[in-house]
Amino acid sequence: MKISARNQLKGQITQIVKGATTSHITINVNGTIITSAITNEAVEELSLTVGKEAYAVIKASSVMVGVD
Repeated sequence: MKISARNQLKGQITQIVKGATTSHITINVNGTIITSAITNEAVEELSLTVGKEAYAVIKASSVMVGVD
């Protein structure tokens, strides 16, 4: 599968926390932790498990920056 998003970060799943309908997937990308919220159905369809390699694909129309 090819996709248009250019921000594809390969890492390893370190945690899966399932809720009633949504799961939070934590991916370690070279020491940087990225967390994604996806449906429980998607977790099952993708056969996601802790330790599996996965990509964090980031596609956003804007990036916000904040300072103190």
